[in-house]
Amino acid sequence: MAGYVLRRLLGLIPVLLFVSFVTFGLVRLAPGDPVLIVLGGRRVDPATLEALRVQFGLVGDPFSQYVAWLGRALQGNLGQSYRLRQDVVGLIGSRLPITLELVALSMVIAVAIAIPLGIMQARRRDSLTDYLGSLLALIGLSIPVYFAAMVGVLIFAVWLKWLPAFGAGEDPLDRLRHLILPACALALGTIALTSRMTRSAMIEALGTDYIEAARAKGLPERTILVKHAFRNALIPVLTVTSLQVGFLLVGAVLVETTMGLGGLGSLITDAIQNRDYPVIQGAVLFLTVAFTLINLATDLLYAVIDPRIRY
Repeated sequence: MAGYVLRRLLGLIPVLLFVSFVTFGLVRLAPGDPVLIVLGGRRVDPATLEALRVQFGLVGDPFSQYVAWLGRALQGNLGQSYRLRQDVVGLIGSRLPITLELVALSMVIAVAIAIPLGIMQARRRDSLTDYLGSLLALIGLSIPVYFAAMVGVLIFAVWLKWLPAFGAGEDPLDRLRHLILPACALALGTIALTSRMTRSAMIEALGTDYIEAARAKGLPERTILVKHAFRNALIPVLTVTSLQVGFLLVGAVLVETTMGLGGLGSLITDAIQNRDYPVIQGAVLFLTVAFTLINLATDLLYAVIDPRIRY
């Protein structure tokens, strides 16, 4: 197990190098000069412009700039924001908690709804419940995250006035009230995909011989569903759910921007609009590491769920 984890962590190095190189190149292909954007249209002499370019590390050819940035990044220095004049690591750390809370709440909502729904559909295959669940899953997969957020604000914040529309709240209870609406909007796609995967995996598990043997032994249906069928159907469900965490991190960018939460997603959006290269590169690098570690944790959970799996 330790050797497997070490190999996976070492395999993270070329992935991070590739992602950092691609991100470094792509952000510089976008139109707009970061120095002129920071100046906000103010006229300055050429000497000041050149001094700012040197300060921002924008002198020399792109490859030299990348090598210089990579050398600093290996030392834990991701640079300083052009616009905010703050350390990128500090910026990510200050914005990260609200994003993690949003993603965690979305995942809890999605799992709490999708898995029971998928089990119910598999148990009552080709019934009205199954058809309605499939219809809801189709709708959930078809609605964009930002549109679901806007509709949620219109219904629950403007019309019904049950939940706040914008902001992150102050105390924990108030923050939870502010996060419920964006978390539900973000969880729609995960609910749809996870429920469909749970249904498919459960139908396959319920058709196996060991389930028939369990029924022949007179075991309660609840025990058969939860202890025998669902445990054997859990690995594909866990795989899809872990992959959805990455998509939730990406979707959080849209939801936070739409609902003014001020998390990591809002930071990335502002950085893209202002061509704040260090913030974009640092945030993408962080998301890549987070997504890879989540996949590693999922692979290690396989051995816990199924004792036949060994690394």
